[in-house]
Amino acid sequence: MHSLVFFCAQKVISDHVSTRKALDYIPNEIYPVLFKAAFLDLRTLVVRDLVQRWPFSVLNFSTILRSCKHCDRDVIREKPNKQCLQAVIMGVKDYLTSELRQSRSLGSRKTKASTSQKDFKLRKHRSLRVVDLTGLQDDGDKQVADSIGQWSRTVALAKACIEVSRTSRRDELSSSKRRKGKSGAPLEGACENPICVEIHANLFVTSNSYGTVKDALQVGKTSPLCLKCRDLRAEELSAKKTISILELLDTVVLRKIELRYNNLGLCCLSTVFPSLPMFENLISLKLPYSNIDVRNMTPEIEESFQSMVSVFSQLPNVKELNLASCRLSGRISELLSVLQKPLESLELPYCFLLPADATYLANSHHAPFLRKLDLSGNNLSDVLLGPFCQILQQASNSLVYLDIMECRVMDQQLTSFLPALKHCSQLQYLSCFCNPISSQGLKTLLHTAVQLPSLKIVVHPIPVDCYEEGLPWPPSTYDLIDYSIDQQKLSRVDAELNEIRLKAVRTDIVTTVELYNDFSLDMLQLY
Repeated sequence: MHSLVFFCAQKVISDHVSTRKALDYIPNEIYPVLFKAAFLDLRTLVVRDLVQRWPFSVLNFSTILRSCKHCDRDVIREKPNKQCLQAVIMGVKDYLTSELRQSRSLGSRKTKASTSQKDFKLRKHRSLRVVDLTGLQDDGDKQVADSIGQWSRTVALAKACIEVSRTSRRDELSSSKRRKGKSGAPLEGACENPICVEIHANLFVTSNSYGTVKDALQVGKTSPLCLKCRDLRAEELSAKKTISILELLDTVVLRKIELRYNNLGLCCLSTVFPSLPMFENLISLKLPYSNIDVRNMTPEIEESFQSMVSVFSQLPNVKELNLASCRLSGRISELLSVLQKPLESLELPYCFLLPADATYLANSHHAPFLRKLDLSGNNLSDVLLGPFCQILQQASNSLVYLDIMECRVMDQQLTSFLPALKHCSQLQYLSCFCNPISSQGLKTLLHTAVQLPSLKIVVHPIPVDCYEEGLPWPPSTYDLIDYSIDQQKLSRVDAELNEIRLKAVRTDIVTTVELYNDFSLDMLQLY
């Protein structure tokens, strides 16, 4: 639904020439509506002009593009259009170019008083200082035409910062030469107040973009366009390069660090860990696929692990932790007990957990506050089952997201933890993909699931009795993914599941055998 104001805004932006002429006479409070309308209708020239003349100190995408009283379309949840984002960058560059020229003109002796007065009035109404792009959707599995992913956004923003810095230095050099007297000393008025716009963004750095991003962060200390990172995602970077990036980031702005696919191991990561406590607002730390393995400890690895424990104790605000594929058997208690705040999101897939690890989690200060829990790839079919049920009981009032994919859960184990699952009243997402469950077990699961008032998505396995004859038992993950399926049997099960949803009046629940990667976790409200 669109309000009359929004319809009028769309009409105003439909002609770029007319819009440009009208901007000086449009009230400031209309600018956000015009921006959303222009962004939605892909009016890139208008977007550029709006940014250049933005009348507020902050241009926040999350605030402007979200669902509002004038337009209920949640544009911020959609992949950003490439041309519109480029228009924003060009608008910021236009704004800075204009501001810098006016500033230098005002500082020159030769500028006439009338011109200075006019420029001063213009400057009073131009106060843009922060462009916040942190709300833009990051990369997903589905590619959207004409959209721009996080890696490309990072490179585009970094290049813009470098370009503005070079242009500013060149113009400043030229201007200073003109202002120097015969003695070579700068004239009065040559020193000007710095003009700076901060770009707040989530950065995705790889070995290919490392040099460009590093250069942009370095010039940001003196450039009129300064890149500030809220969430850092770094992939396949060496420890040295990772440290060099961390050292350039704003210690107050950064809230999330994700280091993945770096294969560094504990010893190399221990050189990175001392950099983490300087980020006072860090609330999310992700170290998936980092080749951490504590099962065969040497004195050197033990020393590195203790360094990791020490650093964790110095992270007072962390409430999201991802240690996927970090083989931490028997050491979970030691690592997580030093965290000062209860975790709200904990991902421990394929961590080779032992009963002591699960028992600690069930009795820890984290359990009652967990909103996301991922235990995928850990064997819940045997000694971990009891502690897992206790974890569900402890987290029943808070848990929103639960993933137990590939945990060797069969009908017997399913029956054991369904009573605890039934009390998870806040649960919205449940994945038990790739577990050897029968069609009867799956129907039993869904009978419980439809009683959960907040549940939206159930990602379930293909029932074992829907495969062609000859499925090995117990089936491996490879068997469950690649073995031939009897489509007629699967269709009958799907119809029966649908009937359960219909009878429970829960057609709002999505049941699927596909990995569901588009589920929004905004409800976690971690940051």
